[in-house]
Amino acid sequence: MDKPLFEDLPNDWQMALQSFTESEEAKKLQTFVSDLSKAFKSGEVYPQRSQLFYAFELSPFKETKVVILGQDPYHGEGQAHGLAFSVPAGMKIPPSLRNIYKELEEDCSVKTPTHGDLSSWAKQGILLLNTVLTVEKSKAGSHQKKGWEAFTDEVIKVISRKRENVVFILWGSPAQKKQKLIDANKHHIIESVHPSPLSSYRGFFGSRPFSKTNLFLKSTQQKLIDWELPSKANHHNLEYL
Repeated sequence: MDKPLFEDLPNDWQMALQSFTESEEAKKLQTFVSDLSKAFKSGEVYPQRSQLFYAFELSPFKETKVVILGQDPYHGEGQAHGLAFSVPAGMKIPPSLRNIYKELEEDCSVKTPTHGDLSSWAKQGILLLNTVLTVEKSKAGSHQKKGWEAFTDEVIKVISRKRENVVFILWGSPAQKKQKLIDANKHHIIESVHPSPLSSYRGFFGSRPFSKTNLFLKSTQQKLIDWELPSKANHHNLEYL
């Protein structure tokens, strides 16, 4: 039998999400993920099983001060590694992330990185959260409405309820629909169209989400985010080249 799904979730997140992980919805999600065990092993589902909760490992519950919400993982081989919008170093930078970098350079004068590994952001308390945590190879959106949304909605609600002064960055209409889960009196919401090439020119460019985030963090006496990514990243991932 497959090991319990939420066993891989760090302890602090397990405690914060206990009411969900013991629910009927959690059991259904466990069954769905267990049924994927062969697909994980054969590389037909992304990311790897061990990376499902990578975003939570890098950003502890009490240290999360920014949430960037994505949709589902990249569906190309070797791209998804458990962080929304991020790819391992050595992978070609996807178009949406390339546009994020363009806006970052314009907004904060940060030189465009040569890789797509955003783990250094995550380690500063940015939860890079996809609303769906698995995807079938080459089939975008294939695991929507399979149970992940109930889990990630609970993540958003728990952060909203138990934390204060968190910045939620919502790009695109699916992310913006999550506003109803967030207490805007306690938190700061930044929204725009999605950075995808299909929509970025309709208001993503010029939206300045990175400097706005730091302005809010400064106003609430929190440590600012260093948006500049280290040039070397995790070069042990270069086998993906």
